[in-house]
Amino acid sequence: MLIGDVARHSGVSPRMLRHYDALGLVRPTGRTVGGYREYSAEDVRRIFHVESLRSLGLSLKQIGRALEDPAFTPSALVSDLVRWTEDRLEREQELLDRLRAVDASAPTGWQDVLRIVELMQGLNSPSAARRQQAVLARPEGVPVPAELLAEAVLTESDPNVAGALRWALARSGGDGVAALAAGVHSEDGDIRRRAVLAIAEMAEAPGATAVLADALGDPDTRVRRYAALALGRRGVTGAVPTLVGMVVEGSNDVEAAEVLGTLSQDPGCADRIMTAVVDELAAPTADSATRIRLTQALVELSGTSAREVLRQLAHDDPAVARVASALVTVVDERSSEDRGDEDS
Repeated sequence: MLIGDVARHSGVSPRMLRHYDALGLVRPTGRTVGGYREYSAEDVRRIFHVESLRSLGLSLKQIGRALEDPAFTPSALVSDLVRWTEDRLEREQELLDRLRAVDASAPTGWQDVLRIVELMQGLNSPSAARRQQAVLARPEGVPVPAELLAEAVLTESDPNVAGALRWALARSGGDGVAALAAGVHSEDGDIRRRAVLAIAEMAEAPGATAVLADALGDPDTRVRRYAALALGRRGVTGAVPTLVGMVVEGSNDVEAAEVLGTLSQDPGCADRIMTAVVDELAAPTADSATRIRLTQALVELSGTSAREVLRQLAHDDPAVARVASALVTVVDERSSEDRGDEDS
């Protein structure tokens, strides 16, 4: 079979077949009277073997060894090829992510492209100070894709850089909640926590309240607490059980009590909060420290019910009674001031 016929049947160009011949990789068995290359059936089979190994990423030199050296085992080489291919795919994915980030910023000129690339390089810096500077030093009016900031905030462990990223994400003008959605459903509790913290700072973002409400059922207590604080500030009464639980456990209890106080301004919610607090005070597992925290939380609540419970607690065990008595005085003084303001 002449070189043109081989090329048509194998899909390998005549130029490449000549290259194989020059390397000694596939040499035609014979020559015609006119000196043209003539390939046998075995030669054609070898060409297909070469092409098969090339499809795995082997170099022509490696293919020659594989076909000629019986001692040349594939295991180590194939493992190396797997590793090299994985590395290449990782680099290609990074390039694709960079291109998508630039495209999402809708650049109007190359200066915008360079700013986005500079931001991405800064966010990838091993220096926390450099990462924070990259976020805070970006020029005003330069759009930054929410996806880029969300990816960074979900992986950022430094609290100062994370705070800067959340600030930038809340002001990015993009759909930050959608960009953080993957983080909210991550198997990694730290990533879910970062996502909820970021969404909590997007008070006006569409869909934020619904995502935070789902987070109240998260298996991670930290995620639930962050979600409850954010929801409570939005007036969502479904956060009440978690907020009361935070007071009981002593986790951000002062902050939780303040949020409960805000929620208690709604009469319907005030009754729900009072019932939950009174139930916890009566729980057999409530020790003195827990009861003191619950007593302190009562002073934040609106309405007369909280004052009545405080008066009852003034006759509790000595430690609780001292706190309750002091707080009754505070509540009475506050009530007198409120009446004075009304009279004036």
